Amino acid sequence: MGANVWVIVQHREGKLHKMSWEAIAAGQALASVTGGQVSAVVLGSGVGPVAEEIAGRTALESVRVADHEALAHYTPGGYLSVLAPAVEAEQVGWVVLPHTYQTVDYAPRLAQRVGAAIVPEVVEMENGDDGLVWRRPILNGKLQARVRVTGDRPAVVTVQSGAWSADDLAEGSASVSELDASGAVPDREILGVEEAAGEQVDLSSAPIIVAVGRGVGGPDKMGPIQQLAEALGAEIGASRPVIDNDWLPRDRQIGSSGQTVAPKLYLALGISGAIQHLVGMKGSQTVVAVNKDASAPIFGLADYGIVGDLHEIVPELVKAIEEAGE
Repeated sequence: MGANVWVIVQHREGKLHKMSWEAIAAGQALASVTGGQVSAVVLGSGVGPVAEEIAGRTALESVRVADHEALAHYTPGGYLSVLAPAVEAEQVGWVVLPHTYQTVDYAPRLAQRVGAAIVPEVVEMENGDDGLVWRRPILNGKLQARVRVTGDRPAVVTVQSGAWSADDLAEGSASVSELDASGAVPDREILGVEEAAGEQVDLSSAPIIVAVGRGVGGPDKMGPIQQLAEALGAEIGASRPVIDNDWLPRDRQIGSSGQTVAPKLYLALGISGAIQHLVGMKGSQTVVAVNKDASAPIFGLADYGIVGDLHEIVPELVKAIEEAGE
């Protein structure tokens, strides 16, 4: 029997974070390789409906629920006071989490507390002759490291957005059981929660993104891009040069210094494909690239490539979409 896998999901106000489903898919893939059982773990207060949603949709060994008023608001101390003793008591081999601002806050402390290895921001898993190997970006996404956990100890793994798709979930059902939360002790008092930059666009949840690069030429050339986005029901994103030139607001930036996205359809218009941009969108299911330079790196990632002037091609795309909708 292989080592068991626990996936710690993230939620807020009764709604699961999109990346939690991706982390569960990663946990299922991991369990299929290691031969262990995979369970989801939900922490919070009044989180029964969240647990039932997971249990009713996903093929898991169980959904473990730690429900306590001390967990009503996330605090690293509160989560650690429940997770650390449970991981040790049940000899969990792998703890999988979505790579978010919240998990970055407590995952290293969890690994330290239970004597586990930590492998952050993984994008791929491969099972070779020498055991399980993870891939993760380093040097601001310019390179990828291959990492193997050594020794007989558990490991904490955080999964980068888009590395595993929620569409790959093994569907089914699971039992719901209680995880002892009687020792939950928050390490700080939460006085309130404010949405930072609440008006910003969350591109990570967009199913279709039309992204523009330096090749668009300037803010006065954005009209056809906006028409295309409207025709597709898409959000507009951008590479860093567009943002640095103030052609679009910073919340539209995609890449290593912006948002990480994994839409069903990603249109890259006038984007050359620098590695800093690719690391933020390579999880996209289908990539369509338009660029005048046939040797642009973006074509190496694209499923469909069009060599040409985006200012000639985009209006034709808009026309074709509108005619198809008539």
